[in-house]
Amino acid sequence: MAGHSKWANIKRQKARVDAVKGKTFTKISREIIVAARSGVPDPEGNFQLRTAIEKAKAAGIPNENIERAIAKGAGTWEGGSDNYEEIRYEGYGPGGVAILIEALTDNRNRTAADLRAAFTKNGGNLGETGCVSWMFAKKGVCRVCGPINEENLLEISLEGGAESYELTEVEETAGAEVFTDTTNLEFLSQTLQSAGCNVANSELRWIPGNTLEVTDPDHARSLMKLMDALEDLDDVQSVTANFEMAEQLMSLSMV
Repeated sequence: MAGHSKWANIKRQKARVDAVKGKTFTKISREIIVAARSGVPDPEGNFQLRTAIEKAKAAGIPNENIERAIAKGAGTWEGGSDNYEEIRYEGYGPGGVAILIEALTDNRNRTAADLRAAFTKNGGNLGETGCVSWMFAKKGVCRVCGPINEENLLEISLEGGAESYELTEVEETAGAEVFTDTTNLEFLSQTLQSAGCNVANSELRWIPGNTLEVTDPDHARSLMKLMDALEDLDDVQSVTANFEMAEQLMSLSMV
């Protein structure tokens, strides 16, 4: 999972830049709307909503924006509710890299057309449902910040029902990512926090079962351009791919 974690860390760095453009605000607000609509509009009783609100606060989204998104999802906003639906798209990037996209949209035709154009312009192609999803597994992931005592982390993770963990830098400091079944994410997060761990974020994430190594600079540049083009689309919430790439090459390709 190492390559995926490096990509996840770089995406978080990009997200801080995108927040200035307002893109992160839009994407997280949609997450809040869908979470509030799919469960009770109270973060105390809705883990999905609670984690979306935590993400919003970490991104600096004002409380009034968060409250408005909750009201839209609950259907109590005077201006009406936004009817977003969750859709997964699949495709291939340069060199046959498998790409999985999750979107929240109020217009399927617009989203599909935008995705198809992004793939076509950047050396990839949008595929049929199921063409690459079998290569990925959806997992719950808790990101833990701060110095890690690996023996303690293992003990706490097992107590919380985790499947595995990986030591990694989180927000440029020592930390770890702990993986579990999607249905166990809330329990794992609570267990880690109760044990004194600093859980920076809990989320659902697609994890590739196998990866392709990208070493050619031109190939890397084309792939990163495609990933950027997909993530820049307003309807796209997340983009996951099954490539491995040296962090230096990845960083250079994003310049």
